[in-house]
Amino acid sequence: MSDLQNIEPQPSHLEYHVPVLYAETLDGLNIQADGVYVDCTFGGGGHGRGILKNLGEAGRLIAFDQDADAVKNIPEDSRVTFVPQNFRHLQRFLRLHKVSKVNGVLADLGVSSHQFDEGERGFSIRFDGPLDMRMDQRQSLTAATIVATYSELQLHKMFEHFGEVSNSKTLAKHIVEARKQMQVQTILQFRAMISSVVKGNPNKYLAQVFQALRIEVNAEMEALKEMLLQLNDVVEVGGRVAIITFHSLEDRLVKLFLKNGGFDDEVDDNPFVQHTKVPRWKLVTKKPITATADELKKNTRSRSAKLRVAERV
Repeated sequence: MSDLQNIEPQPSHLEYHVPVLYAETLDGLNIQADGVYVDCTFGGGGHGRGILKNLGEAGRLIAFDQDADAVKNIPEDSRVTFVPQNFRHLQRFLRLHKVSKVNGVLADLGVSSHQFDEGERGFSIRFDGPLDMRMDQRQSLTAATIVATYSELQLHKMFEHFGEVSNSKTLAKHIVEARKQMQVQTILQFRAMISSVVKGNPNKYLAQVFQALRIEVNAEMEALKEMLLQLNDVVEVGGRVAIITFHSLEDRLVKLFLKNGGFDDEVDDNPFVQHTKVPRWKLVTKKPITATADELKKNTRSRSAKLRVAERV
């Protein structure tokens, strides 16, 4: 069977999203009944509903999600405030809702099962559909636009940095040449375009290519950096953050931030200058928490999930 025949039929009546590391995340947040908590990636609401169960009447949940589909999952609960925005605007919208400090922040950085299983969103290699990949349908940049307009150098760097694609330079050159002959608007067309340069395991290769496109379309690394930096001001002393990552690029950023309170890892080596770094975060988990064998059996998408928990000091 050829690679292009591996397109699956569109699924129906699937659960919106199975939250990964559910119990571990809620436990890590150490939820206070009257606290204010932020779910930066509400999605199907699995983690958010878990937070609500642990809140009393005075508690509050601020739920962010840039995907319009997520609004359908907001529970009718007066304690919930939904913000239909990217979490990179965290502090701005908290202020808008008269919140200056919170007791905890959760961010599940994975693409939801719903987004992967909706062929028309273009996130998955398994279904045909538009080569889209926008988390926020209000923005104009799509994966198809990137494939059609980015320079060879831009494509090379994108696939190299965001997908760690082994032959990223060859892939970029091939796309630039191939697009002179064909326009790519769908997943099937894109897979056909690059089929001759796929290396190794086709599914793994395509997953890396799609990851790179998705990260670029949604400016995911920039958004994550912006959100993390705001945590220094937003989280109350003693409050906690629980962040779930799904690939090494995200995890490196989160690890560096929790260690340094920022991303400037360079230190002036002048021997006459004394550096006193005031710690901002205390690691609750020295090593990232990963899925148990039982969870891996029930939800294969949890296999790459890493949870890091830290407390504001």
